[in-house]
Amino acid sequence: MRTTERQRGATLLILLTVVALGAASLFIGAHAQDDRRQQQERRTVAAINEAREALIGFAVAHGRLPRPATSALDGAENPQPCASEPACTGFLPWTTLALARTDSWGKLLRYSVTPEYTNAPVQRVSAVGTKTVLTRDSTGAITYLAGNPSCAPGSSCLVAVVYSAGRENFGTSALGIAQPNRSATNIDEAANDRALRNFMSRASSDDVRAPGGEFDDLVGFIAPEQLYQQMARAKALP
Repeated sequence: MRTTERQRGATLLILLTVVALGAASLFIGAHAQDDRRQQQERRTVAAINEAREALIGFAVAHGRLPRPATSALDGAENPQPCASEPACTGFLPWTTLALARTDSWGKLLRYSVTPEYTNAPVQRVSAVGTKTVLTRDSTGAITYLAGNPSCAPGSSCLVAVVYSAGRENFGTSALGIAQPNRSATNIDEAANDRALRNFMSRASSDDVRAPGGEFDDLVGFIAPEQLYQQMARAKALP
């Protein structure tokens, strides 16, 4: 009888150990996945910041900002002028800027530039940025993170925006393949995918119930003051 009880106790102990090991494995796996995602986000933010510096460096050297890439497969600056918002919105010209081609998820960085700033020399007195970056406040209402509704002389908006479509949904692969959107609730991500002037930047979320839905886009921008400061220092402004 005692032998049977000891056997049952040993079996129960083994089962508890297996369950504990399984739970620990799941915890470690989830923690590792979170760490990997955070590392990918940090690398992509670094790539966006590097792109911003490269864009400003191009403006210092050429007296203007570059146009978007020729295509998803050709990272050279489009040789044709971009006189409209759609024509000045596309992919970062990674070859022209000598940058890495993709973000941490293998997607091409997007780039949207104010048309007026792609012509040299940039007219500091009259040039007006046309881009804005929006966000959501604690109530979920949309507000301006950078830029303003008017984008008028004396109240200029942003010069350019660089962004990544993030890990999930939208974006374009290095092979030029548009990535699918597997959600019907990611309103803010969908808005960024078709944006020409107004881009959304907010905290990452997997919650479909969050205002604007799930979101993992990463957005960077260039304000006119940043551009002018560097160009003036290099005497690249008229």
